Amino acid sequence: MDRTSFETTWRANEDPRLVLVATDTSATSASAERAGIELAARVGASLIFLSVIDPDRLRLPGGLFHTRVDQVRSERGSALARMVEDARNHGVSALSLIWEGDPGTVVIEAAEAEGADVIVVGSHARGTVGRLLLGSVSAFVVEHSRRDVVIVRPDQLLDDVWPLDSPHGVPIVSRQAAT
Repeated sequence: MDRTSFETTWRANEDPRLVLVATDTSATSASAERAGIELAARVGASLIFLSVIDPDRLRLPGGLFHTRVDQVRSERGSALARMVEDARNHGVSALSLIWEGDPGTVVIEAAEAEGADVIVVGSHARGTVGRLLLGSVSAFVVEHSRRDVVIVRPDQLLDDVWPLDSPHGVPIVSRQAAT
């Protein structure tokens, strides 16, 4: 979505009411998680933390699992519970979801299903070769989502991607390929 279509689809005089933060609960996602909490607190939005388990990434060649889905679900559930508690400590209404499937596709489907106004997603900052080998969830979400997407790299703060002095309801949104 280019800047022109972004401006025509965003509710120009409204802040987001529901922010969806996509996280794999790794240290790399921590900046996006913090930015999502701060954004929701700043604009008075509710917050959903979404973690997607891709069973295909848990398989060894030959189809055997190197890690069971239920183990990953349990680990992610614990991490998400801490995030929800942190958000609530900041005065934000929050909940968490764990879905299974292809991460990029599922983030978009969850945002649509839950009625999110904006998606906050982290970037591993892998570079061109890493994206070619491993793919980029953030780039996929930016390219395919009808929702607005904020990409937060590991070293960024919310003000780097959604400045306080931006016009009401019109954030600076990264529409470039995530690097």
